[in-house]
Amino acid sequence: MATSLCGHRLPGCDIDVRAMKEIEFKFDIPPKRLPALEKELRTATATRTHLVARYFDTAAGDLGAHHVALRLRKEGRRWVQTLKAMGEAGPLVRLEHNVDLGVARAGQPPVADPARHRGTPAGDRLEAVLAKADGPLVETFCTDIRRLARRTRVGGAAIELALDTGEVYAPESAAGPRRSSPVCELELELLQGPFDGLVAAAQRWRARHGLWLSSLTKAGRGERVRALQAGRPLALAARAVPVRLDGSRAGPITGAAVQRAVLASVLAQVLPNASEVAAGNEDEEVLHQLRVGIRRTRTALRELDPLAPASLPTAAVEPALTEAFRLLGARRDRVLAAQALQPALDGAGAPAMDPSLPAREGDGASTPAAVVRAPAFQAALLALLSHCGAADAGGHADAAGAADAHAVRELLRQRLQKLHRQVVRDGRRFESLTPLLQHRVRKRAKRLRYLCEFVTPLFDEKKVARYAKRLLPVQDALGTFNDRLVACALYRERAETDPRAWFAVGWLAAQAPLQARDCRKALARLAGARCFWTDEG
Repeated sequence: MATSLCGHRLPGCDIDVRAMKEIEFKFDIPPKRLPALEKELRTATATRTHLVARYFDTAAGDLGAHHVALRLRKEGRRWVQTLKAMGEAGPLVRLEHNVDLGVARAGQPPVADPARHRGTPAGDRLEAVLAKADGPLVETFCTDIRRLARRTRVGGAAIELALDTGEVYAPESAAGPRRSSPVCELELELLQGPFDGLVAAAQRWRARHGLWLSSLTKAGRGERVRALQAGRPLALAARAVPVRLDGSRAGPITGAAVQRAVLASVLAQVLPNASEVAAGNEDEEVLHQLRVGIRRTRTALRELDPLAPASLPTAAVEPALTEAFRLLGARRDRVLAAQALQPALDGAGAPAMDPSLPAREGDGASTPAAVVRAPAFQAALLALLSHCGAADAGGHADAAGAADAHAVRELLRQRLQKLHRQVVRDGRRFESLTPLLQHRVRKRAKRLRYLCEFVTPLFDEKKVARYAKRLLPVQDALGTFNDRLVACALYRERAETDPRAWFAVGWLAAQAPLQARDCRKALARLAGARCFWTDEG
């Protein structure tokens, strides 16, 4: 299975209990690549298993809401109860606890019992969720999976490759007809040995078969099927999550530990949204949150590098992140101009015309799914996940020269002070800056905001929140100003073939000085903010 933390039998019981930390990469498979992948897996040592599982949750979905999954699975003739929960390191590492229940009597399948996981890290997480849950556990959905698996060794690491095909389904009930979701995924799980071997294997299989990373678990698919059956909406966009530095999970606070904690935070936003987009979801909020996550990732790579110089994989991932951000942003710009601004233009008396705007030259015609599935972007995600998960897998110690807690705070104070000073300085003369320099102010303000979010656990949270409150109007004003400039450029291009677009160009150009003035005023108020990173703050 995975790297074992403990293995024993409960006193007085014939139940094998295994508690572990599951370290794996999971990929979705393009349908046309499935035959070749399956052929490569099908060797003399490969095994085939039919896995039928029943999942449990409260009627309100408390476990799913907290990224906890409880299941009973029949593996051959034996039943195993498994509990999984998201680990603190983010989407790469999950807590797992398995209880082998043996062969059940005919017609008497076992009953799910949360107490079987008591005293384990995953069990503690389950107990905390159930303590606040509303109602008992009920069976919610099932899986029917055919698994083709074999083991391999790469770079001294023992790895299990598992191809799962089948379905997740919610049986017909009073809530609605039978609903199902297909499963076609490849998992690479580290059994033992160096983490780098797992990374190398993952990169090899990803490149060879055009796979893309996915954070959607079978339990997650089940929650979707369940929501569809009940006719209720399901929130799919993953938003920013706080940085976790509590609990001394990785030992004392060092620069490298802060880097990994921040990467875990940004990837917890990027990977779920990237998985959605790669699967064909073009919901605007999902796309927006993916772009926010990419920008936060780029900020982390840039601003946190001094904490442990040259330890982050910046050079390897920055070009792919930048290109994906640009292509996804080009789509957002067209949608914004066509939808968000149209009511204001109509109110100003703009002539009627098709609100859709064509792609600008150089933006390409790639779909969002194609952008996210691109080999370079997938390789970048895998590199970031690998760096984030290496500490949990014992893959590396802190880099030489990594700053200790005192030096970490001092370095962060310097980064925060520099960004704040630059933003305030240019804010005083914002209206006289060139468009390029005005855009630079916006980018620096965003980096300042994200850096504040990243360092919150290391400073007084109330003081950070007070400063962030002053920063929010700055971002709003700069964001509106930038969106209007981009829209003006788009309408100007359209005016070359549709003269009616000149109305929008003129209206937006007339609004620009007023928007610039609003930006200057917001930036002036930020100049008077109490800086939480100073002794006086």
